[in-house]
Amino acid sequence: MNAHVQAAVRVVLAFTVSMWVPSAGAQAYPGKPVRVIAPFPPGGGTDIMARAVAQKLSGALGQQVVVENRSGAGGMIGSELAARAAPDGYTLLLTSSSTHAIGPHLVRKPPYDPLRDFAPIILIASAPNVLVVHPSVPARTVKELVALARARPGEINFASNGTGTLSHLTAELFKLQTGTNMVHVPYKGGPPAVIDLVAGHVSGLFAAFPTVSGQMRAGKLRAVAVTSAKRVDTERDIPTVAETLPGFESSQWWGMFAPAGTPAEIVERLNGEVLKILGDAEVRSRFAADAAQAAGGSAREFAAFLMADYEKWGKVVKASGIRAD
Repeated sequence: MNAHVQAAVRVVLAFTVSMWVPSAGAQAYPGKPVRVIAPFPPGGGTDIMARAVAQKLSGALGQQVVVENRSGAGGMIGSELAARAAPDGYTLLLTSSSTHAIGPHLVRKPPYDPLRDFAPIILIASAPNVLVVHPSVPARTVKELVALARARPGEINFASNGTGTLSHLTAELFKLQTGTNMVHVPYKGGPPAVIDLVAGHVSGLFAAFPTVSGQMRAGKLRAVAVTSAKRVDTERDIPTVAETLPGFESSQWWGMFAPAGTPAEIVERLNGEVLKILGDAEVRSRFAADAAQAAGGSAREFAAFLMADYEKWGKVVKASGIRAD
């Protein structure tokens, strides 16, 4: 059985278990406060989304929904805590692709299996990166950048927010799909990477919009393309990488999970309530401020989405030989 089939079977089994495990007491859910673990520090994208959803969810469920930040190990500490919690709907996890599509591929012994140990509830939102370059780089389009990198193998360098981050892996995906040889320069977060890019010490960076929007507007950095499948509504003049490289897509996403084995009724109840919240104009506006677009869909659709993204980044990590331990 190949890796693709094994992953598919694991997702289906995990989802099926969550849908059919006996659910004594599920009818009365929730009968007490609900905890939502955000496995990253306060103030970041995951925390902001968790609090926006939790505030609205408290009213919808008639119980207090409390966000608990349990950061560390790239989000793995909080995610493991959620995976080991009782599957009763009172401990949920709101996390990003970092912990469920990328992180487990980077360590030899991940503390949880993102496909087996969780019941996907709903895809909350997604946000693309934007490829920016220093104005001195003689490339204004993806096609020109690829041509430049091929003409100067090993001479073009790109910054990242750190080894194994989505910023880094997006660049590795770009290299794989274009057959180019560019040098990776990792930084400890987005801000220091942007500082060196503005100074011209590195050539380019795949960055979150909020990290570089000010420099883009000031003309200190040039936007080449966005990494989403479609153009960003608020930045319609910036083309997608996929317009030049068909099929290229890389977006940070956020989703809500419960421990595997959580009763079907609870998963569906939460999916329905959060789906309504994601249609709220105030919530959508809050997400848009960070260039994120509210998502939605069914729990089953989220399970399939997770499997596909997990497999994609697993292939990139394997091909590039990246390790975090």
